[in-house]
Amino acid sequence: MGERGLTAPKMFVSYSWSSPDHEDWVLRFATELSECGVDVILDKWDLKEGNDAHVFMEKMVTDPEIRKVVLVCDESYARKTDGRTGGVGTEAQIISSGVYSNQEQDKFVAVVVERDTEGKAYLPAYYRSRIYIDLSDSSIYGDGFEQLLRWIFDKPMYEKPELGSMPAFLSEADKTVLLATSARFRRAVEAIRGGRDYAVPAVEEYFDQLVGEFENLRLESSGADAHDDWVVESIGGFLPYRNEAIDIFLSLALYVDTPDTRRLLRRFFERLIPFMSRPENVTSSYERDWDNYKFLVHELFLYAVAALLRYERFESAGYLLGNQYYLPGNSDYGCDVMVDFDVMHQYMKSLEHRNSRMKLNRLSVRADMLKERCVGIGLEFRHIMQADFVAFIRSELDHFDNWQKWWPETLIWLGRHSSAMEIFARARSRAYFEQLRPLLGVEVKEEMTPLLDSYASGGRKLPKWQFDSFSPKVLLGFDELSTRP
Repeated sequence: MGERGLTAPKMFVSYSWSSPDHEDWVLRFATELSECGVDVILDKWDLKEGNDAHVFMEKMVTDPEIRKVVLVCDESYARKTDGRTGGVGTEAQIISSGVYSNQEQDKFVAVVVERDTEGKAYLPAYYRSRIYIDLSDSSIYGDGFEQLLRWIFDKPMYEKPELGSMPAFLSEADKTVLLATSARFRRAVEAIRGGRDYAVPAVEEYFDQLVGEFENLRLESSGADAHDDWVVESIGGFLPYRNEAIDIFLSLALYVDTPDTRRLLRRFFERLIPFMSRPENVTSSYERDWDNYKFLVHELFLYAVAALLRYERFESAGYLLGNQYYLPGNSDYGCDVMVDFDVMHQYMKSLEHRNSRMKLNRLSVRADMLKERCVGIGLEFRHIMQADFVAFIRSELDHFDNWQKWWPETLIWLGRHSSAMEIFARARSRAYFEQLRPLLGVEVKEEMTPLLDSYASGGRKLPKWQFDSFSPKVLLGFDELSTRP
């Protein structure tokens, strides 16, 4: 056990003498924290005979050296706190005033060690609107304990990146951004939402012009060290066009989901894929020159799938994921070949270079950008992560005997996600699962068992970011799939 140093954070533990077993648990808990370098203030160690118990309790709020206070919450603690009974009740009066007066909101945290029969955490009334740490189950104790240590030492898992510059297209806020595609975009949206018989041709005209605008994003060949700046600027400048495209995706999914619109979306992405590699008329270039296209095509594809899932258009989403894409004369894939949807995600060397050059120390600059750009567009980032996971699991099912083909970039933001994603949570219903099957390309859920078993045995590796990964079985809610009427 290491010695307590001047820099060791002081932490007060508030708990209820519920039972001898609970007191033993608290003592082991405090010992484990102490062994991790935390200077724990605990009544069993620090409240001696003849000491004033009330003064001892007040120290948790008044002593400036005590930076953190942990509330060990079980049924007894919550009951005594709310009833203001016993020593815990006295502490509650001191703590509740400290909680509400502490504007930084970083001194007090509840650690839940017990839940009621409905699975709800036992928490004091004054704390119920706040985030707590869950140590109520031995299977998640390790993760919860790490979360607590990070809170005590102010070492969060994810740190907010430095603020960048405002996108160039917003620099003159008083001017409306007029896009080359705006007129056809408005015509297409009005036709879709108005149920016009020319809706599909109107969307096709819009896609034609949008593909044409992609040509204007080509970067000149350059080996400059800061080439990544041009890539990021190009991606930022395309944002208004991307927002229009997302509006089209959402409108199609909501109003006009037909075999014709599915084919329209597929042909649109077929025309975008060649932008991600060297043009036929260019003989000398740097691979980074088309990294902006790699980001944008991948982003647009995720949003197209997310829009279809948002409105439960599973057959159409399955169509995009289950069909191949035609690439005439593409130098990277041979001549006139068909490729899977996995081609929409390609490695971006420029962003890895940017991470190193600017010393950003990010696990994925690309994932950061995708999250930062998901604002005010009718879809939340959870919808994008859901689409990314669906693409991953469909690719894994379709290519079980081959190497991993789709990297779920956005799932780095899942954190300690421990429940099924929305569409799979709903698929507990057998009727809903029947609708969902075309998305996964399976007839029965048991077709996914060999893949999930392979993950569990380590035979097939999962994507990993340092120490973080995810559980496909949990995100699928696999055990509950198709188990209810």
